[in-house]
Amino acid sequence: MSAFVEVGNELIGTVEMPRSDSRDVAAFVLGIVRDGVITGEGPTTKGRIHFSRALDAQDAAWCVRILTAMAVEDEPVSRAEAEALFEINAAASERSDNGQFDDLFARAIVHHAASASGFPVPPRTIALSPDTAIESWAPTRAACLDIEVLEWIASQMCRKFRGNLKAMKLFAAIVGATTLPLAQLSDLFDMGM
Repeated sequence: MSAFVEVGNELIGTVEMPRSDSRDVAAFVLGIVRDGVITGEGPTTKGRIHFSRALDAQDAAWCVRILTAMAVEDEPVSRAEAEALFEINAAASERSDNGQFDDLFARAIVHHAASASGFPVPPRTIALSPDTAIESWAPTRAACLDIEVLEWIASQMCRKFRGNLKAMKLFAAIVGATTLPLAQLSDLFDMGM
């Protein structure tokens, strides 16, 4: 267990050191979590039994710690971080985290979409917390969001989306069922289910 803590502290320490590229570092470390989910091996799985293509509560906790590290806490979720989360979501065919990752994933994508569309967003520790109602800070209509951001979300969902009901509901609310042609909306919800 001490090896796991040592490796974990080193990874998180890397993200917590303030630097101009802190969000890129966070995206890189999320990639390490993704690799652990895919293979069941690596620094984020040390000291515990971890099966390939499985996501457990410790994997979800890694993602929370990375995304809310002090160096990135006041920055909006970046496109690279959001892409890494889509990859983790797609890689995990088995889930034993009681929905922790799904909640974090949905909130982080909405945080990115809102900030990339010019909306002010709260610090990550508030926005990504399951104790904060997402409706208290997220835009409620797709018409308010940048079309490029909406297209990016749709493309990610087409390529890297595994059924995640909470995320689907949030994305539908943000993207807005009335703003997409019926065939496109149907395609979005048929993926990965």
